[in-house]
Amino acid sequence: MERATHSPSLNQSYLLSPSRASTTRLHSFSFTRNLSPSTSSIKLQRSSSSVSSSGVSLTRCNAVLSNSSSSKDVTELADIDWDNIGFGLKPTDYMYVMKCNLGGEFSNGELQRFGNIEVSPSAGVLNYGQGLFEGMKAYRKQDGKNILLFRPEENATRMRCGAERMCMPAPTIDQFVEAVKATVLANKRWVPPPGKGSLYIRPLLMGTGAVLGLAPAPEYTFLVYVSPVGNYFKEGVSPINLIVESEFHRATPGGTGGVKTIGNYAAVLKAQSVAKAKGYSDVLYLDCIYKRYLEEVSSCNIFIVKDNVISTPEIRGTILPGITRKSIVDVARSQGLKVEERNVTVDELLEADEVFCTGTAVVVSPVGSITYKGKRVSYGEGSFGPVSEKLYTVLTSLQMGLTEDNMKWTVNLS
Repeated sequence: MERATHSPSLNQSYLLSPSRASTTRLHSFSFTRNLSPSTSSIKLQRSSSSVSSSGVSLTRCNAVLSNSSSSKDVTELADIDWDNIGFGLKPTDYMYVMKCNLGGEFSNGELQRFGNIEVSPSAGVLNYGQGLFEGMKAYRKQDGKNILLFRPEENATRMRCGAERMCMPAPTIDQFVEAVKATVLANKRWVPPPGKGSLYIRPLLMGTGAVLGLAPAPEYTFLVYVSPVGNYFKEGVSPINLIVESEFHRATPGGTGGVKTIGNYAAVLKAQSVAKAKGYSDVLYLDCIYKRYLEEVSSCNIFIVKDNVISTPEIRGTILPGITRKSIVDVARSQGLKVEERNVTVDELLEADEVFCTGTAVVVSPVGSITYKGKRVSYGEGSFGPVSEKLYTVLTSLQMGLTEDNMKWTVNLS
């Protein structure tokens, strides 16, 4: 695994969010990096500018990473085996960090060398689980130069909703999106070649301030790091095998199942580990009251197809509102397919024509079999069903820039 010892050169102008969301002044930020090994971060320097005509606060950031030994832009890819990257962490060049006090506003973000962070043993995130995360991807287009993000503002909105539930301040939508852009551009040599995978983007929001009694942390850190990835499941795009879990539950009404808080994922590890030890790919959870309605898989949403009608559990507070889920619903309807968001029973699951999962990591993954109370039901013939294959093709073609983006979902970085 290659770890960078130098910086990719950038000559980019891109927006960074305002220090204060309420201000009506435009600010101009510029920063320059001297690529000596001892330098560890890129600082922002602000100067005032004119007021926007709309009265909305915008902040301009001019990023210039320069190498004193060479003015040549570094455009080569990282030296790793792109055909076998799998889904695991590969340390890249930079991460983005921004801090905020409780009751304050995020500001003064910076790119830093990717590495460990230091927090107090009594940090809120360590003691009381006060943390959220997001998952996103960037794809390299066929021209090898342009890079696409997929609906980043949706991730920003979801993090803000989660932050409200977890009593945390959150970056504005603009701050979130521009931090993601800056991080991807600083690590652009780690974006896989077309068709070889994607750059997984992990924004984190953590209570990093020290707190002993049960209370919101006094300080918060917003951090974005990235890693190149391949397929999430070892099966790749081949069908996965799920087991329905009726004893352990992922979420409860009134809880935090509908937000992307870190504790939701620790809670599924027990059932998931048992299932994988038995040869299953993952676990499908039922509701905790009646134990008959589908909720979601450990890290993705679930869909069934019956007589060309697509059904998926409705969002009701115990299910994460997946952005890929939302996109698939919209894509399906744009293709003339009927989609129902409602309670879906386990009996309907067993009678379905097709079953598939959606999520940022898995994208669209066909389900080859479901096992429920010892009974195994198989779907398809070892590949996508016709409906899920169509949806997979339309969505991934859009994400990778292979087709025109009529939905206006992608953000181009060059």
